[in-house]
Amino acid sequence: NFDPNSRRTSRNYIRSRKSEYGSAGVLAKRLKDSAETVVIGGGCVGVSLAYHLAKAGQKDVVLLEKSELTAGSTWHAAGLTTYYHPGINLKKIHYYSIKLFEQLEAETGQAVGFHQPGSIRLASTPVRVDELKYQMTRTHWHPTPQFLIGPEKIQQLFPLLNMDKVLTGLYNPGDGHIDPYSLTMALAAGARMYGAQIYYPASVTGLTPTADGRWDVQTPHGTIRANRIVNATGSATPTRQTTPPHDRPHLFVSFSFCLLGLLFGPYEKEEKMKLQDSWIRDGVPPGFGKELFESDLDRIMDHVERAIEMVPVLKNADIINIVSGPITYTPDLLPMIGPHQGARNYWTAIGFGYGIIHSGGVGKFLSDWIVSGEPPYDLIECDPNRYAHWTSVPYLCAKARESYGFNNVVGYPKEERFAGRPTNRVSGVYELLKDRCSMGFHAGWEQPHYFHKPGDDSGYKPSFRRTNWFGPVGRECKLVMEGVGVIDLSPFGKIIVKGEDSHRLLDRLFANTLPKVGQTNISHMLTPRGRVYAEVTVTQTAPGEFLLITGSGSELHDLRWIEREVCDGGYAVSVCNVTDELGVLGVAGPKSRAVLQKLTDEDMSDTAFRFLHCRSMQLAGVPLRAIRISYTGDADRYTLVMPIDRTHADERLGLELSLSLWQPAEFIGKQALLEIKAQGLSRRLAFLTLHTDDIDPEGNESVWHDGEVVGNTTSGSYSYSTQQSLAFSYLPLHLTHAGQTVEVELLGQKYLATVTPEPLVLTEPARTRLQKKQRSV
Repeated sequence: NFDPNSRRTSRNYIRSRKSEYGSAGVLAKRLKDSAETVVIGGGCVGVSLAYHLAKAGQKDVVLLEKSELTAGSTWHAAGLTTYYHPGINLKKIHYYSIKLFEQLEAETGQAVGFHQPGSIRLASTPVRVDELKYQMTRTHWHPTPQFLIGPEKIQQLFPLLNMDKVLTGLYNPGDGHIDPYSLTMALAAGARMYGAQIYYPASVTGLTPTADGRWDVQTPHGTIRANRIVNATGSATPTRQTTPPHDRPHLFVSFSFCLLGLLFGPYEKEEKMKLQDSWIRDGVPPGFGKELFESDLDRIMDHVERAIEMVPVLKNADIINIVSGPITYTPDLLPMIGPHQGARNYWTAIGFGYGIIHSGGVGKFLSDWIVSGEPPYDLIECDPNRYAHWTSVPYLCAKARESYGFNNVVGYPKEERFAGRPTNRVSGVYELLKDRCSMGFHAGWEQPHYFHKPGDDSGYKPSFRRTNWFGPVGRECKLVMEGVGVIDLSPFGKIIVKGEDSHRLLDRLFANTLPKVGQTNISHMLTPRGRVYAEVTVTQTAPGEFLLITGSGSELHDLRWIEREVCDGGYAVSVCNVTDELGVLGVAGPKSRAVLQKLTDEDMSDTAFRFLHCRSMQLAGVPLRAIRISYTGDADRYTLVMPIDRTHADERLGLELSLSLWQPAEFIGKQALLEIKAQGLSRRLAFLTLHTDDIDPEGNESVWHDGEVVGNTTSGSYSYSTQQSLAFSYLPLHLTHAGQTVEVELLGQKYLATVTPEPLVLTEPARTRLQKKQRSV
């Protein structure tokens, strides 16, 4: 995939700039004393960020590279560029990267060796066909060009393929490959053109935070005082081998994930993957730059044989070169992008297993965030703060091996991965429940997903359709709706804010009136543009003391946002993360008050202890015994649906915050919401009911009307109470009135859906009011 001409041009360019750099590790130009942003790491991701920051107009952008640009993993990367990604938000990263690569040469004058022959992901089993259909419905509402094609079209595009096992293919005509070296040099040329300074060899020997939130970046050539630093030292891309001469579409063969056409580079099986143990123990060797490891063809021979079976001409091909170099993996395969909690103005762009295709989009994403003060769209799945103290070295090693192996398996919804579990994050009821349920994993915590009884088909059995948990979850829903159940909600993030400025701080953070002492509400933290950053349950437990409860995956994500506002505003408050100190059991159902009444002398009636009120009370009896009694009606995580959507927060909120808009508090995002309200909305969140067969929506499915894609679902599930599937979807205003019909695409089939006034099930206060009204008649 390397373009010799483009590489020659780039190397001539580097020679022409050689006078800027000395020899033997001595810079020929003076290091700057200060910088707005210092990017550490000269791989494609770091250089892309420097390019985008400088292009956005930021002055004093500095990039430091310890060896030379592309050293580490960029230089030996395969350079595959794919529109395809199973994640909804990362599709945007890929899309932007490819569009950037298409025009970068014209902008910078540096050849990049970019070719777009397309790619085909092959399915040779029915479940793989389902996987491709699943991905298609998650792509129709994106601008990405992607198509399902049959065997005849596949053979036309790639005539060397043995078609015996091919059922269908996912075709991305804009996919291709780029020369990573030339790409990085073109980005560097663009960064310099817009005013950024790039220094190498310039290793960072120390980082010291200052009292005002800046950083002293120490190097052998001097110290730079930076307003912020971005750690981009760990980007990497999978190793591939290059040889075939024809520019045919890349094949992504699903059963072994081999890459054929211009190169052949399989992911070896999980148990054969080699961890660089000495690097884990001692760190990456200081001098490591453009070195490779010893090749070991035996580790991939089973994949070689399968590749030859699918593309028989490979049998007669000579192996010219074998590349075995390092790549980095996070526990969940996703990079770590964004500001870090607990260290002001410290940002990361690390952990890339696919750094080349991510480089352009991530550089733009982070640049927009740094310049404007908020991310351009939601990418919380890549938030660096999703990991914390519970990510031990054994856990990281186990997960890295497991995640590497997941390149070869089907990507199911509600996916669970079991390596490295449990961590030290287990609640007080874990030992009691672990053998009675299927545990899920949330931010290091083990949490029941569903409970099984004797005779149930238990165990983890993933599927694109309803699977073995569907019946047990229905049984639990019935128990909770008609009786009582307990849900272990300990993974929720818990933060205590208190102090003389607590009201003033939270009035600034939340787009809602703060609850009175002993009361609770749901509030939103907004970005300056009026988009939802977080949805939080706020309780004032004592005068000036508030307990904030957020989602398990948002614990440090939200804590960082709060801490930043505290520092920027100089608020006299204390902010304490008590997630690991406080367990949470949710008692739910019409008999929940009766159960609690047996455990306390407090009056638990609805008149004495009203909805959205809180109080501290002592429960009588032995806690475990009480929990055992409560758990005779089990409930679980799978009963909780409809997660928050941050990307379209302004449209979701609409007029729902109109009461808060007229409050005197000037909360973050208020002016933006006033402007949105004045302009009016073009779309609205609609509640849909739909009748399916053995499949239910989960969110991100395409919504159709009159043969056109008009929106997407944001969440969905099966309603056991109403015996139908439900979903939320953003739709044009003219399609949001009650009774309007649209179609929701699920696994390639379109199901009729009806816009329905919500809710279908009344909340406790509504039921209570209705019962009182009926009794008074």
